[in-house]
Amino acid sequence: MESFVVRYRNLLVLLALLVAQILGLAMQVRRANTGQGDGQEVRLIRLWANGIVSPPEKALHNTGSGISWIWNNYFYLRHVREQNADLQKTIDRLRLEQAALLEDAKQGQRLQALLNFQQKYIYKTVTAEVIGTSGTEQSRVFTINKGKKDGIDRDMAVITPDGIVGKVRDVFGHTAQVLAINDQSSGAGVIMESTRIRGVLRGNAQGRPEIVDVISDQRIRPGDSVLTAGGDQIFPRGLPVGVVDKVVNDPERDGFVDVVLKPAAHLDQLDEVLVITATEPQFSQEQQQDIATSETLKGAEAEKQKTSEGMAEKLPGLIDPKLPPDQQPLNDTSNPGFPSRPTAPLHPDRFTPANTAPAAPPAQDLQSSPKTTGKPPDHSRPAPAPQGDKQ
Repeated sequence: MESFVVRYRNLLVLLALLVAQILGLAMQVRRANTGQGDGQEVRLIRLWANGIVSPPEKALHNTGSGISWIWNNYFYLRHVREQNADLQKTIDRLRLEQAALLEDAKQGQRLQALLNFQQKYIYKTVTAEVIGTSGTEQSRVFTINKGKKDGIDRDMAVITPDGIVGKVRDVFGHTAQVLAINDQSSGAGVIMESTRIRGVLRGNAQGRPEIVDVISDQRIRPGDSVLTAGGDQIFPRGLPVGVVDKVVNDPERDGFVDVVLKPAAHLDQLDEVLVITATEPQFSQEQQQDIATSETLKGAEAEKQKTSEGMAEKLPGLIDPKLPPDQQPLNDTSNPGFPSRPTAPLHPDRFTPANTAPAAPPAQDLQSSPKTTGKPPDHSRPAPAPQGDKQ
């Protein structure tokens, strides 16, 4: 090292002087700073220092940023896949719970509507839930979760608040099978509300209810309401069945038509139904009180009518239909209780305005005088005019 310094001592001294001179010039020379808007000047040495230091500084900064990005997006998120799987499972579970809650809400609304209808319906009913179907297109049979132990029996009507559904076909201990009205082996007596045409309701091959054996009538039109007639001893009278959809001619018999209906109840979307267990009217407490009050008033009115008829039988009538007109009680002078004509007044009418002169008093009153009665004559009352003056 010493040999190098000794050997190149002159050159090193020259270089040191040149560097010192350059630094001195750099400290004295100023350059305009084009990056500043106010036009300030910067020393040349400062610009050189910035040019020397800035590239390594930028390199270090970029290196640190890259390392930070790699850490945050790879090493730090090494468990993100597991967390995403857990979150996906949670989302799926919440979706299932949401679907279950939505179904429970819909079921609650249906049960509330069913309960309101059951409370207003006059017949005794049992609520049942549909738990299965026949699974074939030829048989329209479904199963409910109520049976013999719940009071269900054969040929009981099954309805919904919208309309009739079918009748109970087979009964078991805790379940029962219901034959829907759109089955080909079903039957129900119905009547059209507007035309009062009666018929038998059956199901066709397409699974739609229709009224068969109906004589062609131009009054039957689509949209007419159809109700139960009550003659089949299964469905009570007046329950909605559906509306007329179309009228087709019977291919086997001329002059007869089949009336295809749109059922009032949703036969393909049944969840809860009502089974009519008793056809005797079941009234609420308020309705029973109203009926009792009505019966009491009716009994009192009947008793009053009976009493008035008894009194009418005891009292003599003014007109007897069995007697001729000249022998009626009013015209019979022999009956002292019914005078033939009204008697004349004993005293003149002095209170009626614009009244005419009164008639002459009876003879017995003219013969009697005030002296015979022992009372002084009343001069304040004017004496009646003599009969001759009127003439």
